[in-house]
Amino acid sequence: MHFKLAILPGDGIGPEVTTEAVACLRTVAKHFDLSLDMEEAIIGGRAIDDSGIPLPDATLRLAEGADAVLLGAVGGPKWDDPKSTVRPEQALLGIRQALGLFANLRPVKAVDALLDTSTLKPDVVRGVDILVIRELTGGIYFGKPSERRQGPAGREAIDTLVYSEDEVRRVVQVAFDLARGRKKKVTSVDKANVLSSSRLWREVAHEVAAKNADVAYEDVLVDAMAMHLIRRPRDFDVIVTENMFGDILTDEAAMLPGSMGLLPSASLGSRRRDIGGSSAIFGLYEPIHGSAPDIAGRGLANPLAAILSAALLLRFSLAQESAAAAVEAAVDRVLEKGLRTADLAKTGEKAISTQEMGAAVRAELDAGAGR
Repeated sequence: MHFKLAILPGDGIGPEVTTEAVACLRTVAKHFDLSLDMEEAIIGGRAIDDSGIPLPDATLRLAEGADAVLLGAVGGPKWDDPKSTVRPEQALLGIRQALGLFANLRPVKAVDALLDTSTLKPDVVRGVDILVIRELTGGIYFGKPSERRQGPAGREAIDTLVYSEDEVRRVVQVAFDLARGRKKKVTSVDKANVLSSSRLWREVAHEVAAKNADVAYEDVLVDAMAMHLIRRPRDFDVIVTENMFGDILTDEAAMLPGSMGLLPSASLGSRRRDIGGSSAIFGLYEPIHGSAPDIAGRGLANPLAAILSAALLLRFSLAQESAAAAVEAAVDRVLEKGLRTADLAKTGEKAISTQEMGAAVRAELDAGAGR
């Protein structure tokens, strides 16, 4: 089977970790008889330097014509002027909106071999397996007006939080659909005791829950969820929430397995096609760790989140479940053998480089294919 992938390495450590993810895709393609045509394009700060805008038309056209998009990271101190009207992060918001990607999936799973890496006690983290679904194209990141201005008492700034019932309904339905293949429990997170937007969110979520009665459902306020993720994370299965709350909570949840360098993400839309009798969903895949400019180019970055993002790409957009599972199993075996990048290594423990970790995963993929 032949697939076309758009590769957008971006800024900071993005190119380093994306290189390892692409190499793993080439390795798994060899073992599963997949033909992958992978083409790179610029995005974010690098695109600003090259063309003056963070999301060039050529990059967007490449993404639109692909079966899936693999992205590294965008941003860095070079482009951090708060007064600038052009910023790398605009590329992420723009490409998500242009491609109609409304559901951001962020799996958070504890790895037994890394229980002592988390800052939480092992008995709290052991067995954690959460899927956070963040609404991606609405909310305060997209609402208008969003501006700085001069007011009677000096400088002011305003952002607008807007949601429509259709935006809420479609992402909550995704949560129920995915929960049905897991532990059949959905937790909707809002701030309905304060925000009108959250009261609409809760009202629509209840309507969706009534039509999916085979899946358990509960509401949790966002401040309480911030506490519960640290106190009793094993109690949750699928969590669905609005854009900004999801952005914050998933960074917190990243600390459960011990490092943001372990967490992949998938941003999915409604564009589907049939591949061998399975439904494939167009999506954009990226690690959640950001560009980490302080360690860029030093071989210190953990590529596992990018590699696991590639596994999600195989699963959701190419409908290659066996290939996706092979990548995930290879990552697990590498960690079980005690290989650690700098973010995972304990004091006095030897850390391996970005490139060495990627090579170790590829070696496990090759070894697994021979079993």
